[in-house]
Order: sequence, then C-alpha cells, then structure tokens
Amino acid sequence: MGANLVIVESPAKAKTIEKFLGNEYTVKSSYGHIRDLSKKNLGIDIENGFKPTYLISEDKKDIVNELKKLAKKADTVWLASDEDREGEAIAWHLKDVLELPDDKVRRIVFHEITKDAIIHAVENPRNVDMNLVMAQQARRVLDRLVGFELSPVLWKKIKPKLSAGRVQSVALRLIVEREREIQAFSAKSQFKIEGIFNPEGSKTTVKVSAELNEKFDTEKEARELLEKCIKANFKISSIEEKELKRSPSPPFTTSTLQQEASRKLGFSLNQTMRAAQNLYEAGLITYMRTDSTNLSKVALTAAKQTITEMFGKEYSKTRQYETKTKGAQEAHEAIRPTYLNNVNIDAGVQEKKLYSLIWKRTIASQMSDAVIQRTEINIGSDSFTQKFIASAEKIKFDGFLKVYLESADDEDNAGDAFQKLPTLKTGQQMNALTIKAVEKFSQKPPRYTEASLVKKLEELGIGRPSTYAPIISTIIMRGYIVKDSRPGQERACREIILENGKVSSKVLKETWGAEKNKLFPEDIGIVVNDFLLENFESIMDYNFTAKVEEDFDTIAAGKLVWNEVIEDFYRPFHKQVEKTLEISRPTNAERKLGKDPKSGKNLYVRIGRFGPLAQIGDNDDPEKKFVSLAKGQLIETITLEEALKLFELPRVVGSYKGKEIVSGIGRFGPFLKYDSKFISLGKEKDPRTVDLENSIEIIEEHFKKEKEKIIKEFPKEGIQILNGRFGAYIKRGKDNFKIPKGTDPKSLELEEVLAIIAKGSNGKHHG
Repeated sequence: MGANLVIVESPAKAKTIEKFLGNEYTVKSSYGHIRDLSKKNLGIDIENGFKPTYLISEDKKDIVNELKKLAKKADTVWLASDEDREGEAIAWHLKDVLELPDDKVRRIVFHEITKDAIIHAVENPRNVDMNLVMAQQARRVLDRLVGFELSPVLWKKIKPKLSAGRVQSVALRLIVEREREIQAFSAKSQFKIEGIFNPEGSKTTVKVSAELNEKFDTEKEARELLEKCIKANFKISSIEEKELKRSPSPPFTTSTLQQEASRKLGFSLNQTMRAAQNLYEAGLITYMRTDSTNLSKVALTAAKQTITEMFGKEYSKTRQYETKTKGAQEAHEAIRPTYLNNVNIDAGVQEKKLYSLIWKRTIASQMSDAVIQRTEINIGSDSFTQKFIASAEKIKFDGFLKVYLESADDEDNAGDAFQKLPTLKTGQQMNALTIKAVEKFSQKPPRYTEASLVKKLEELGIGRPSTYAPIISTIIMRGYIVKDSRPGQERACREIILENGKVSSKVLKETWGAEKNKLFPEDIGIVVNDFLLENFESIMDYNFTAKVEEDFDTIAAGKLVWNEVIEDFYRPFHKQVEKTLEISRPTNAERKLGKDPKSGKNLYVRIGRFGPLAQIGDNDDPEKKFVSLAKGQLIETITLEEALKLFELPRVVGSYKGKEIVSGIGRFGPFLKYDSKFISLGKEKDPRTVDLENSIEIIEEHFKKEKEKIIKEFPKEGIQILNGRFGAYIKRGKDNFKIPKGTDPKSLELEEVLAIIAKGSNGKHHG
C-alpha cells in the first residue's frame, strides 16, 4: 500500500480521483458524515456552552474501523471532502475520530475533479478551517434545538408526529400566505381591443396585428369604441425604430440551476441536485453547491477558444460577473463544465440533459450581446384619440441567442413582438379587416413552484445552496404541503367583433386557474403555520431567519463565537416554549360550519388523527359521523354545502357479478370496495361521481394485476409465491420471506417453500 491515504465523502468521487493520483495514493470514501448528534436525545449540553455530543452511527462503525486501520499505516492522510462548510465539518470529524495528529493531516480542496485541480490541491494543502467547522456546527446545533423543543409543543397542542424547523417553517409560511392571497383575490375584467389591419395597396394576405393603447372597464364602453371604428379612417401616424441590445445571463449558481432545470427540463429540485452530484463526481462539472457567478481565468480562456472555433470571433465577449446573492459564502466558481470543449458527454439521460443546460448557459455567458431592432407603429383614426400600436422585433445579430435564452417562471408568450411587418411609411392608409374587444380577467397571484420558492428564499436571504432542496422535501414529507397539478375551471368571457361593417357579440368559454406542479398548503400545514406565527413570531420572521444566516456567515469569517450566537437565541426561545405549553389548542384546528339539515346536529371540520375531516355531531355524541375532506378542500375555506356532499359517501355505485360496488374516501384516499377488497380510485376519479362502467373497468384491471402478481399458490397452507418490487418472494399471512438467489420460484414445491419459511425471520423482507 502507498504511504498516502486520501479520504473523500463519496465512492463515485473516490473512483474519479483515483484516476489522477499515482499508485502511492489510496483513495477511500467516508460515505458522508461519519458521526452526528444522537437521534434518541438532544445531544447538546445546554449548560456547558451548548457542547454537542457526537455519536458514530451503527452503519458507519465498520467504515470508521477500516479508515482507522488504513490511517495508522499511512504516512500522510489527505482529507479531500467538499469545499464548503459541510465538507469542512466532515474533514474535522474524520480528523477527530481517526485521532490524526496535526503533522499527519493535510486538508485539500478543489471545486472541480480534474487532474490539474487535484495536483494543484495536493501541492497546496492547508489545515482544517475551524471557523467553517464552527459555522456548520452552529447551524446544526441551532436547528436541533429548535426542532427538539418545538416539535413536542406541536405534538401536544395539535397532533402527534409533527415537526418544526427554523427554515422549513418560514418556507411553509410563504406558501400559506400566498394561498391566502389567492383565496382573497377577486378577479376584475377589462376589455382589450385588438385589430387586424391591411396596408392600403398591399395584398389581402398582408396583415398587421395591433392593440389599442387603452383598455375599457365595461362592455358598453368597448362596444362604443368599436361602433366608432365602423366609419373610421385609419392611417399610420408614426413609425419608431430602436436598436436594442440584450445581454446573456450569468453562469449558474445552485439556485439558478435549480430554477432553470425546473422551467426548461421539468426537473424537481432533488432530481437536479442528484444529476448535478453525479456530474461533479464524474469530473464533468465544477462543484454544484455555490453562490458564485465567477469563472476562473482558465475557464474564460477556454470559453473564448470554444466560441471562436464554433461560431466565429465576432460571437466572443469575455465577461466576469459579480455575485449579488445576499450572504454569498465561500469563493467558489459558478457551476460550469470542467472542459468547455466537451459539448456532449457519455452519461445517463438526466445527466446529459442537465449537462447540456450547464454547457449552453456557461458558453452563452461569454458571448456577444444580441442586437434587436424593435419597430413600433402607431395607427391613428379621425374618429377617436386612442392609438392602435403594432410592434415587432427583428434580430439583427443573434449573439448569445444562438446558444441559449433564459426562461421565466410565468411566461406570457403573446407573440406579437415577433410578427413580421411589411414595408410601411408614415401617413399610409390602413384598412381594418377585423377589430374585436375581448374580455380579459386580472390574474391571481401565482402559487409557488419549487423553482419560484427557491428564488423567493434566496431573495430573502433564507437558507443556502445546500439547503433549498432539503427544506422543500421536508415540508412535503411532513404533509404540510403537497406538490400537485390541478385542472382549471370554466368561466364565461365576452367578445365583441367588428367585421364587414357590423358589430356583433358572443359569449365564449375559457379555462382558467389550471395548475401544474405547484405547491399547495395542506390543512395541517396551515394550522401549524398559524400556531407558530402566533406563538413564535421571531422564528417565523423572515428578517430574523435571514439575520441568523448572516450570523453563520460571520462565524465562518471568524468574527463571532458560535455558542454566544446560540446563547443569545436560545434563552428567550426556551422561555417562550414553556409559556406556549400552558396555552390551549389552536382555534383554527376546528371550525363549525352550521347544522346538518337531516339530523339537526352541528357540522364541524377539524384536524383528526389521520388528517382533516368533517364531523356531524359534537365530540361527546356517541353517534357522531366522520368523513375525510376531499383533495383540495381546506378547513378554512370549505362551505357547509361542500361538507354535506362528503357525507353522501360511501355510496352504492351498482353491482357486478352479483356483488355490490361501493365508493368512498378513506385514510389513503378515494376507493372502491368490491368483494371485501379495497381498490384505489387514484387521483383522477371522484368517488361521488364515478359510474358503474368505469368502476367495473377499474376492478377488472386491479384483479388482472393481482393475478399477474401470483407465481404460485398453496391455498390450504395460506402460502403464495409473488412477484414484488425487488423480485419474487414467499408470503404467508403478514410475513414475507426471501427466496434464495439462483432459485427458480416457479419450480418450488411445498416442502421447499416450508423449508425456506422454517429458517425463520432472518429471511423476512417486504416484497
């Protein structure tokens, strides 16, 4: 074995680094953190400077023992975890647990896994940066204290198995507040006037689209304008041309990569970070957790060369961007390909898509401005003062647009700006082919997507690159919010048309409010948010949370003592926890809607053990009835009429093969009950309206899948051999048993099956 041991945090990273180091280096993985705070207790000595007690988890003990043995044999141990606070903490824990003396340890960092970067790091080692370690420890301790003290309050006052967190609770607040904005929103309508004109002397096929520079609040006003247009003469009153320059966006940070991958590729935050991690560990991109938009001199030179070779010298413009993110930490580079001349890579499907996005964004950031000619034409009339405005854009030089254009969260692709205009001149007569007034409604505030929520958190200075994805994943996992797509609603909109000298009107139908992959609050999330907001105002305050992030940055810079920051926070926080334990349950966990007209009993909606429900009868009523709320229904907005409809379930849909089909909503969502079996209806079907024909199709499909699942049966013994997610297995009652490798499940006889079962619970697993 060589005299050098290199420890990284992932096996994939180890494999890549091994290629660049000689035989005298042994590269091993710690598989992330080797120790953490205890999961069974607080693990923090509050009265002794908040000293944390770290434990090596059971699954890491073998890894630690192996690393200890290798470290003893090595002359030098190189700690090569990531170049951020988390990576620095991993390095410190390794040094401490492996009992490595200072003269034996070298800390090396690199933001890309290339031969040059690795060699440079080895030639320029440093010590473990304890300021960065303490900043990470401060975050870990503070988050543990908040979660450990707040969660029991939620268990006692709302329901068991809830949790709260310093950052996750603030993210939840954003989503709840946006939902209430939407619920309070009342759409207002205006009439937008649009005209299609044909220039005098042109072919009838030549058409110019234009929009009136004024909107009207009433149908009457819009109609009056169109009637004036019947006898109006139109001509071009002015033509204005402007040359505009459009500049490229900076290279990706973690946040902007997550946002753009969501918009352009449809990736979730977790998908993006997983693919980026794989690309980084394979040596294909630079480190993917960064606030920086900076590019190295090497990258700038490579970009210039690549652009010149692929597109020409005129397309190249070297740019260095300033990082504007609030509280940006660590002087990393932006996310970029390690080798910019590699346009295509050999990787998985998601990795290829993400790499292409990163390559295009990086290359575009170093390209020339696009030059756009914008033309604006005013079409006036002798019948009224308002003007019709036609606009168009023509690309004179595409510049960076040849490669990449950034998307927006809520794009409105009107398209008029890109119409092709014929040659026109001031004073030219314009014939009105069609003029119409279309009723347009004001738009409600948009619900957050994962991408737009990340953008908002970043704007507020809440969280850091490594935390955005876990924050959102946590509040989804807790059931506080749901990521969902929901159909729109139909509404009437009016249209008035002037055509062939006559004004007519009609009522159209439009679908509005459709949602795709948006974040919706659930009832339990709303109740938790309101409870925390009422009792822990500082924890839920955006500025306070951002200030804590700034304190972590200051600790990382060595200008604050970490446990003094914790002390200032903890004492008043703990007092508030004790005070809150004495108050009553939150009032919005239950709402009285009115009375059930059939029984005369009160009807409530409230948080139950398994989620939100409607209840007929008071809590002490032995004959009270329950039913779960339907998807999309909230305690604070559901009406009495909507709640009463829920009690129409379960309902008899009909019969099939002499057996009754019943639909209903249960703990796990909408279902059909047939022949004592519960069959999921999924998200698409409503148990209140599903008909007999659809129900039979769902039942038949269910039994078909169940039949295909069965490989072999022994009915007398109550034993089945089934196909499962992870292969074939044996099922007896509630117990599942592994089938030995290399065994054909179809060939198993009863005696062999019983022998496998007899070996006991060692072979139990879930199929």
